[in-house]
Amino acid sequence: MTAASPLLDAAPGHRLPVVADPDRAAIARERILERLGEAQGNAADDLAAFRAFLEDPAGRRLVDGMACGSAYLTQLAVIEAPVLARTVRLGPVAAFDEIRAGFEALKRQGGTEAQVMAELRRLKRRAALVIGLADLAGIWSLADVTGAVSDTAEAALQAAFAHLLRDAARRGEIRLDTPEDPGPTSGLFALGMGKFGACELNYSSDIDLIVLYEPERVQMADDRHPQPVFTRIARDLVKLMEARTAEGYVFRTDLRLRPDPASTPLALSAEAAEVYYESVGQNWERAAMIKARVVAGDQTAGELFLKRLTPFVWRKSLDFYAIADIHSIKRQINAHRSGDGLDLPGHNLKLGRGGIREIEFFCQTQQLIFGGRSPALRARATEAALDALVAEQRVEAPVAARLKTAYRLLRTVEHRLQMVDDAQTHSLPKDEAAFARLAAFSGFEDPAEFGRVLLDTLKGVEKAYAELFDDAPGLGTAEGNLVFTGTEDDPDTIETLERMGYREPSRVVARVREWHRGRVRATRSGRARQILTEIMPELLSRLGGTGDPDAAFMRFDAFLGELPSGVQIFALFHSNPELLELVAEAMGTAPKLSEQLARRPSLLEAVLDPDFFSELATPEALAADLERVLSRAIDYEDTLDLTRRWAGERKFQVGVHILRGLTDADAAAPVLTAIADAVIGALLPRVLDEFAQAHGRMPGGRIAILAQGRLGSREMSIDSDLDLVIVYDASGEAGSDGSRPLGPSHYYARLAQRFISAISALTGEGRLYEIDTRLRPSGSSGPVASHLDAFRRYHREDAWTWEHMALTRARVVAASDDSLRQDLNQVVREVLLTPRDADRVVVEVADMRRRIAQEHGTEDCWQVKHVRGGLVDLEFLAQQLQLIHGPDMPGLLLGDTALVLARAEELGLIEDGAMLADAVRLQRRMLGLLRLTVTGRFDGRTAPPGLIAALARAARLDEGADAEAIGDVLRSCQARVHAHFDRYVTDVAARVKAEGAADAGADPKMETKR
Repeated sequence: MTAASPLLDAAPGHRLPVVADPDRAAIARERILERLGEAQGNAADDLAAFRAFLEDPAGRRLVDGMACGSAYLTQLAVIEAPVLARTVRLGPVAAFDEIRAGFEALKRQGGTEAQVMAELRRLKRRAALVIGLADLAGIWSLADVTGAVSDTAEAALQAAFAHLLRDAARRGEIRLDTPEDPGPTSGLFALGMGKFGACELNYSSDIDLIVLYEPERVQMADDRHPQPVFTRIARDLVKLMEARTAEGYVFRTDLRLRPDPASTPLALSAEAAEVYYESVGQNWERAAMIKARVVAGDQTAGELFLKRLTPFVWRKSLDFYAIADIHSIKRQINAHRSGDGLDLPGHNLKLGRGGIREIEFFCQTQQLIFGGRSPALRARATEAALDALVAEQRVEAPVAARLKTAYRLLRTVEHRLQMVDDAQTHSLPKDEAAFARLAAFSGFEDPAEFGRVLLDTLKGVEKAYAELFDDAPGLGTAEGNLVFTGTEDDPDTIETLERMGYREPSRVVARVREWHRGRVRATRSGRARQILTEIMPELLSRLGGTGDPDAAFMRFDAFLGELPSGVQIFALFHSNPELLELVAEAMGTAPKLSEQLARRPSLLEAVLDPDFFSELATPEALAADLERVLSRAIDYEDTLDLTRRWAGERKFQVGVHILRGLTDADAAAPVLTAIADAVIGALLPRVLDEFAQAHGRMPGGRIAILAQGRLGSREMSIDSDLDLVIVYDASGEAGSDGSRPLGPSHYYARLAQRFISAISALTGEGRLYEIDTRLRPSGSSGPVASHLDAFRRYHREDAWTWEHMALTRARVVAASDDSLRQDLNQVVREVLLTPRDADRVVVEVADMRRRIAQEHGTEDCWQVKHVRGGLVDLEFLAQQLQLIHGPDMPGLLLGDTALVLARAEELGLIEDGAMLADAVRLQRRMLGLLRLTVTGRFDGRTAPPGLIAALARAARLDEGADAEAIGDVLRSCQARVHAHFDRYVTDVAARVKAEGAADAGADPKMETKR
């Protein structure tokens, strides 16, 4: 009888796998015995030992339980039956020593790439079988098991390193002092991170590596740079380790924990890595470095690098924001204290509530906070860290003991999950039968008992973890994880973001990681990243509350990308959460407004004014406020910048009021007009003064700014340009009285250009307005500044009907003295009071409308300006009425389209004037809102729900109305307007033409403006 196998010496209380499927187990035993019978060499002794092992009830249960629970280990047991038998006969320690010797021989002897790859996989396969047997038998502790997996990975890496370094030497790229073992003197080394660094790998772990080189220790064969050589070695290393062949694979290998993996090569110089960690290294990277150790290559270079990195990882003192950031590395916001609602089916034992990651971070967060002053806390392994925390009186002994027990159980069940099919999984089965099989494989006869043990364990961990952060600063109100550390997505964070409404949570997580890596200017400083950590939950929650969280998030990302620095704006958000709400609303509802914020984030400071959400200011108050601001100007350039900043803030305020429904775009039009009026009125005298410094003043000269278009009629929207005509008056030919005198026409032409530039030039504070001067006499071909007499003569003798139509909205908004204001207003009034041929006016209006329809025609009801029945129809109708009836009814000359149409009904000129006025206001509300929020054409199918709600308010519908319902309101309105336009314009013009009573055409110039 063979001596008892070392595999039968299980630890007290260990649960062997339960044999859940005897038939399956019998088949597996027969296959293993058959394979042993085919083996050569010492097969007889091994076969006898294995048969004796099967006769022992514990041995039989171990083999049968493995066969029932793990298809992967059963396959390995058949392929490597001799290794199985030797492990039974000699024990796992001796069997594992033989495998390690195989790795050592491979490292020193090498071979071709194919030979090395094949042998690495065979040795890994054998190691997995031996470790699995020792684990299932209960003769190795959790530390023994994870240590053996880690030893296997390290031995495989060292053999692969040696092969690749020798291969580089054969190609004449590097020189090697010790070809039989080239790693220790190569200057190239690999740091094992995470569980690999702590010797805590599980069965299906990736191995996380950072590959670095020390240039001073590298011996290049010529003057080439080492970077390309070692980057190729790192790439080939991944291939050697994880490429799947007929022999399987060794370990999945992940190089993404290196500094800034999106923009750095696979192998970095140690100096470059140090610079990164010292400048933009994050606290989660400090946590990762706790476990770092040299696992392959030049041990000396690697240890020196880690020593130099000590000040980065272990800080003597931390400020508040750094501690808050450490707490946030892994923490549930509003952590659930009781564990209520924790469901086992599908629960992630690694990343889920009460899971392995919480135990690890329970240790690591305290290590980071206190390890700088207490070197004893710098242990890599989790259980060792818990013991150190107890010794340093940072954790109570009973708490640490419970966490260690939980850690062992959860890691062991995690191993059983991964043994089933060699899958990289951490989640419990959702299927009841699969859960029962896992329970049996874990040694539980009763799945319900297994579930109770797991649930109690998870709740205990969660409770300890939550209590640890009782006093941690709050990070927001979202329920669930918001973790953006490392390189893998945290499943609970993905679920949290999905609950918030994000359709592409992985995209959000990836981008937030980029922010934390300092990949945008705003987050390059440590302080900016620390404050960003604090506001992140609130930010994501606010953006998630918009109609389209993903689009809102990407707009915020664009906003962030434009910021030169983030500290100030993040601190503003931190101190004023209502700003975040406003920004989220803009990002989610008003893309155009969000673009403004991206270009000028300083606009947000205006929101802090206590009057920001109060009633919008009157024209008089606006003008006085601008004068107050400009009184602080240092010079002319400062005047231009201050004006731009003031106007930007005021227009932004109006935009926010429209967006939030505090006013509508129609009611806001006079305020937007008053802002422009104030700007023009304030800049004109200052431009005159600045111009006079070089050219003096024109004796007896006067200048005025005549507004037309929407500025003239006080119907401006948020992005309206300014239709201006600049008129001057100067008698005689005498020049100006400056050091560089100019004649009147040149003086005022250049002064006009200077004034236009003052408004439209792009400075560091942006541009005030686009200026359009094509409505001046003779259009673009006429002088930029018109003499008053020439202006009067042109409109009396040469102007086309469309130019007189434009004049119905004209008013003087600024003048160097009141006399010219009065004179110019009088000229305009005289022109409009001049009797006209009504038939000719109607024909020309109809013809102009036809030409515009040919150029800008649309059937899209949302294009409220040019669609038939839209604003152009309404404006043309109002202007026609004023030109025909104004001479007899001066009270009709009101400028504002809605007012004109309503008055026309009162005067008996048209029917349904009030309806038409309402149509003007409806479509102005729509135009103003769409100009504020939409870039390009509006599409109701893709528009943010918040914008749809705002449009519903503008249409005077319930906010629940959809885009189709709002469109129906617009189409109905436009149909009525179009019918009236045809009645009063198109049909009349057709009748006049048919009767031959008029022969009119339109000025081609009109098309360039209209």
